[in-house]
Amino acid sequence: MRRSTYALAAAAALPLALAGCTEKSTAGDDTIAVTATDNACEVAAAKGTTGHSSFRITNNGTTVTEFYVFAAGDRVMGEIENIGPGLTRQLIVNLPEAGTYELSCRPGMVGDGIRQEFVVTGDSKAATDADGKLAEAGDGYRRYIRSQTEALVSATGEFVAAVKAGDVDEAKRLFPISRTYFERIEPEAESFGDLDPRIDLREADLEPGQAWTGFHRLEKDLWVQGAQSDTTAIADRLAADVQELADLVNADDYTVDPTKIAGNAQGLLDEVSTSKITGEEDIFSHTDLWDFQGNVDGSQAAVAALRPILDANDPQLAQAIDTRFADLDAVLAQYRQGDGFVSYDTVTESQRQELSRLLDALSAEVSKVQGVVAGAGGA
Repeated sequence: MRRSTYALAAAAALPLALAGCTEKSTAGDDTIAVTATDNACEVAAAKGTTGHSSFRITNNGTTVTEFYVFAAGDRVMGEIENIGPGLTRQLIVNLPEAGTYELSCRPGMVGDGIRQEFVVTGDSKAATDADGKLAEAGDGYRRYIRSQTEALVSATGEFVAAVKAGDVDEAKRLFPISRTYFERIEPEAESFGDLDPRIDLREADLEPGQAWTGFHRLEKDLWVQGAQSDTTAIADRLAADVQELADLVNADDYTVDPTKIAGNAQGLLDEVSTSKITGEEDIFSHTDLWDFQGNVDGSQAAVAALRPILDANDPQLAQAIDTRFADLDAVLAQYRQGDGFVSYDTVTESQRQELSRLLDALSAEVSKVQGVVAGAGGA
């Protein structure tokens, strides 16, 4: 996701129309219908109860949109990206505590989005976990996030040192390596306010007056415009922001809800669809295939954390996902070159279409995981 700071006060600039104030909608079962357009976001309920809430988002606009559920402090509880015009996507999110949350549509995937409060009432509701599989999934995925962040801090430190030393060739070599660790866990960075855009914002997504920091600013310095007067400062800022991410995920109170793990698995594939396939992510270095593989690796790790739940509740889905991951990994392997990948500008349009087709097939299966996990939790 490429987004600027989601300030609660600024978010009130655009109204969110409510189609009704019942607790549930006519979308089917207890799913809440959301209809997004280019300038409105109609939600069929302003209230919900603790536990899992399901949203079915239909994009009737002309641009790609996104949908988020925020807790206080802009903590992302759930998100779904890359909802193209005419498409409908489902998001299941666990809201275990009563309180006021915010729902947000984001037409064009820019700006602060169109927001509305969503009031959740009821007793605190932890997911039922009689056999411990949910806790095991959360603990396992948290260990994965922490291990990847530790590697990210180390690799980014080496990259930053090369940038500051003026060693352009070494910095270019380290750029995609350090980014791989970030791409595997990017949805967690997105959970912490403006940390993701500070680390990973692309030039094309800059908004008026917004400072451009992070990997992609340094990418432009390395491949296009050479060292600038503030390159060293930008490098130091990147190292500090990555360390902040590490501090957040290593905090004692850092937890990951199993339903969000499933959302992360889907979100990482959406990242590929949104920018990697098109070559928009690493537009200066053309190292997109590194990021592509990183996103796929991260999605696969998220699914692996949930595997005991899938095996117990939908083993056929688990096997189908395994097959789809294997198919995509096999094609990605064709673009390997040494320890890395070929430059993405050498990948033809027909080859990109093949990757997109395999990605869509995988995404269709992974999109079902949230429902399985929510059903297993019983909350």
